[in-house]
Amino acid sequence: MANTNKKTPDNNKKKGFIRDTHKSFLVKKADYSWGGQYDMPGIRKQDIKAEEIQKLVLFSKAAKINKKELRESWVHFYEDDYEFERIWNNPKQYLNMLKKAAGVISPDFSLYRNMPLAMQIWNTYRNRAIGSYLQQNGIKVIPNISFGDEKTYSFCCDGAEPGGIISIGSHGTLKNKEDKEYLIKGLEFSLLELNPTTIIIYGAANKQMLEIINRYGIKYIVFESDFAKSRK
Repeated sequence: MANTNKKTPDNNKKKGFIRDTHKSFLVKKADYSWGGQYDMPGIRKQDIKAEEIQKLVLFSKAAKINKKELRESWVHFYEDDYEFERIWNNPKQYLNMLKKAAGVISPDFSLYRNMPLAMQIWNTYRNRAIGSYLQQNGIKVIPNISFGDEKTYSFCCDGAEPGGIISIGSHGTLKNKEDKEYLIKGLEFSLLELNPTTIIIYGAANKQMLEIINRYGIKYIVFESDFAKSRK
């Protein structure tokens, strides 16, 4: 007669095994010098010249392009979150591919103004944690600075070392008057807070944006969005 009391082995309950659900390995060696009140892991400024940034490629397309093109491209995440949530779920899987690129702009996890603030803080943390982890593995990383309304100013620049190169995404924010106003305010706040040498803008840059950037004497590089290219 079969023993109905026999338990099925559970590999997740091995003695001494603790599942790393919050991915602490990402920030094991992180620098928190610029972490702010929420202890954002740091993305260090690196010796990256503006001239080195000639081409961007979407993360979702990076694995499909040839080796030469990837070597010349900076991988970015200015696309729907579902396209790159997998790098958070399994970051080690993409290390080898990203090491072959010129560099990476840290992930653009969404900061919508109507999201709970806790989620916006969490998505900023994930941005920095992935960026820090990639740097620890020898990849050049430029911090992507995302912001919503004024409530995000208490953390949106945390974890990015001042005085380096930063990147922002403007795609889809210049058509609506309210979105445009928040973009302009967030841009100026970021420049004052981080004093970057260069700013990358993915999407369009209007006259007001460029006037602010020029006022602070900062170099800028504007890359047309992939959506805008596809519409031509």
